[in-house]
Amino acid sequence: MNPHWLALIGALIVGVFGQLLLKTGAAAGGSVIEQIFRPVTIGGLALYGGGAFLYLFALRGIPVSVAFPSAASQYVVVAIVGWLIWAEPVGLQQIGGLALIVAGVLLLATA
Repeated sequence: MNPHWLALIGALIVGVFGQLLLKTGAAAGGSVIEQIFRPVTIGGLALYGGGAFLYLFALRGIPVSVAFPSAASQYVVVAIVGWLIWAEPVGLQQIGGLALIVAGVLLLATA
């Protein structure tokens, strides 16, 4: 597989873990200041930064018109994990929207 595609996949995975760490930090309660300086929140922000570097490398070999919409796949994974871990509601509208995201990402990735 092309190293630029591997970097994009890595950026997406790192971004998902970053988002989940940020949610974990937010769910722990306390003030906003406590949330910002919570180790799990700092870890989530660090992962976002690392993901940005991977994404930057990916853009060297993948058109931004394909790479950026591919990042939408993160929404699908985070929504599913949010439902599984935090029992966040997922109704028919959300399922339909997530299905459209998956279809769009697949369509662009094969273009």
